[in-house]
Amino acid sequence: MQDKGKEMNIVVNGEIKEVKEDITIQELIEFLSIKVGVMAVAVNMNIVKKDDWDSFKLNQDDKVELLQFVGGG
Repeated sequence: MQDKGKEMNIVVNGEIKEVKEDITIQELIEFLSIKVGVMAVAVNMNIVKKDDWDSFKLNQDDKVELLQFVGGG
């Protein structure tokens, strides 16, 4: 990601991603071009409420799990 600020590595669903420092969960979702439907986010095994995604800043080496739920039968 090209940005004037520093960069850091985080792990998203088991893959290392290089992102800008101080990225929020909401910014990460936009950076990854993920369409938000029924979704849950966990950072270091802790669920983060959707209301907090735009203010929750990620740190170096955080482990992020993005879980999308799909209907079916």
